[in-house]
Parts: sequence; C-alpha cells; structure tokens
Amino acid sequence: QVHFVESGGNLAQPGGSLRLSCAASGFTLDEYAITWFRQAPGKEREGVSCSGSTSQNTFYAESVKGRFTISRNYATNTVDLQMNSLQPEDPAIYSCPTERNVGDPFCSVVHATMVYWGQGTTVTVAS
Repeated sequence: QVHFVESGGNLAQPGGSLRLSCAASGFTLDEYAITWFRQAPGKEREGVSCSGSTSQNTFYAESVKGRFTISRNYATNTVDLQMNSLQPEDPAIYSCPTERNVGDPFCSVVHATMVYWGQGTTVTVAS
C-alpha cells in the first residue's frame, strides 16, 4: 500500500526558512515527477513547484520563484522543498502528490490528475 507523508511544516517568522520533506512508503519517488501543492483556508489549491523524475525539469510558481527550491534526495527517497524568505502569503497546508507516470521527465501542477495525496504539513508564518 502506498502512503505519501509530508513533514517539516512549522511556525516561522517572516523572512525565515523552512524545509519540507516528502517521503513515501511502497513507492520509489525518484522514478516519478512530484509536485508540491499548497492550500490556504478559503483559497484555491496552488501548485507551487514540481520536479520531473530526472530533476532536469522543474517548475516554480511566480509567487515562490527565487525563494523556494525543490530537490531530490536519492539516498533517502525524499523530495524536499526549501522555503526561504517566507512571506505572509505562504502559510498553507503543503502536500506532495504525483501523477504516477513512471519515468516522466516533466512535471505538472494540474491537481486533478494527481494521486497519493498525504495529510499534508502545515506552514505558518507569523512574527
């Protein structure tokens, strides 16, 4: 059975940093494109970043470009999201599903095609 687990969410100050991690059991993340989504209360879900299976192709939403970095840790089978210069619009529940297309070098931010949604991890930004 496949389970995706997101971790690393916490309270950070504006301008601070957090590192989120996406792990999976029963699933090898490095064979699939992974997307980080976030959803804040009352707002639509937003695809903030994604990485193709080979990590050569990545995407960043304009709202996080230059501040967030997605990376893969092949040793630990995780996909991490380094979040720097956190801003008041960044608080949300962050999740890391996949489209489950093995070997896909490209990634997507279309949430309707994603599977294996975990519980998410909560990011809060406050002084």
